[in-house]
Amino acid sequence: MHPNIPSIDQSDRHVPYNLRQSGPTPVEMLISTRIRKSPYWHLSMEEGCWRATTYNRMYHPRGYVRPEDGGAMVEYEALVNRVTMWNVAVERQIRIKGPDAETFVNFIITRDATRIKPMHAKYVILCNQKGGILNDPILLRLSETEFWISISDSDLMFWVQGVNVFGNYDVEIDEIDVCPLQIQGPLSENLMASLVGERVREIPYYGLMEAEVGGVSCIISQTGFTGEKGYEIFTKDASIHAEKVWYAVKEAGVEFGLMVIAPAHHRRIAAGILSWGQDLDFETSPFQVNLAYQVPKKKKADYIGKEVLENQRREIENGNYPFPLKQVGIKFGGKPVVDYANDFWLIQDPAGKRVGYVTSPWYSPELGVNIALSFVPFELSSINQTLKVELPEIYSEVIGEPVEATVCEVPFRESVNPSAREVAKSKGEQYTI
Repeated sequence: MHPNIPSIDQSDRHVPYNLRQSGPTPVEMLISTRIRKSPYWHLSMEEGCWRATTYNRMYHPRGYVRPEDGGAMVEYEALVNRVTMWNVAVERQIRIKGPDAETFVNFIITRDATRIKPMHAKYVILCNQKGGILNDPILLRLSETEFWISISDSDLMFWVQGVNVFGNYDVEIDEIDVCPLQIQGPLSENLMASLVGERVREIPYYGLMEAEVGGVSCIISQTGFTGEKGYEIFTKDASIHAEKVWYAVKEAGVEFGLMVIAPAHHRRIAAGILSWGQDLDFETSPFQVNLAYQVPKKKKADYIGKEVLENQRREIENGNYPFPLKQVGIKFGGKPVVDYANDFWLIQDPAGKRVGYVTSPWYSPELGVNIALSFVPFELSSINQTLKVELPEIYSEVIGEPVEATVCEVPFRESVNPSAREVAKSKGEQYTI
């Protein structure tokens, strides 16, 4: 084991990111009743899931193809060339419903909820009063008075309920029995059309529709955790109907070569999609992780964290970057990274001083190089800045020697549905600060 690395400036945080490089943890994961199993859990086991993690206090499948058979890169090939299904029931659904739903949601998210039409969704962030990102979910608006927050990995419901603990807003806030599946890949639209009818082709990006899958009422969205074309199926009363939906998708997917895989972190990194708790957390400002567009200047209504975030924006516009570290994309050498990193790998400046860390690395077959999201000092964040990365032995060309790295554009490769970053770039604009 190595000590924590105090040379990496995290003076803006109370709790530093874990820089204790402890390597693999070869233990058996305990299956107990205090961690929930989703309605799809046994179905994932049936498909050969051989490893899992925990996410939102639930067991989360993270591997179907074993390393000796090609591992995660076989799953990647299915995603980028055909179509895949993911068990993402861990995206718990928080329902906010009532006459004040829009006003309440507008108070807890940084974007303008009044601009989200019924049967549409948006990627949003919720911040605490210090401007730290508590969660970066997909927000679904089912009607004028009903929203679902499809959360990433944090206990967000407790916080959302706490905001309204004195009942200032006329809303009900509950977790509901809705569990999503993701259908991702270039053939996903054809599979979904076969499953629920041709009208699914008319759903815009972040659009919603109601449909039946296997005779079960579901909400369909054109969203997903990749840069590929994809959809999510939100199964209602999932504890009762999960098997009907799962098997209906499997049956329809035979024609398209459907493969059940784990969430594709290798592809989401290439698309520049963030993973909460890994690339950002409750002490991360949106201005550190290229989410400035989530803090619109035009939103007049008050929201939690607004004053701090607007002050941060003004500092940056005045040429004073208020954080020691900034998130960047890097390309780096070494052997291909073909599995999850179990540590935050350290980054050195050109002189060899440890100054930052990698949060999400993987190998990109299309680019033929390792890529990663990383935190480095602001003064080392310019495109084409050279750095070095300390790799674990399994990926090192020469053990003990760091590999060369270069700061690059994010996303690393194009997406079927361009992100806000990609849209701005195509227009010759810059949305980040």
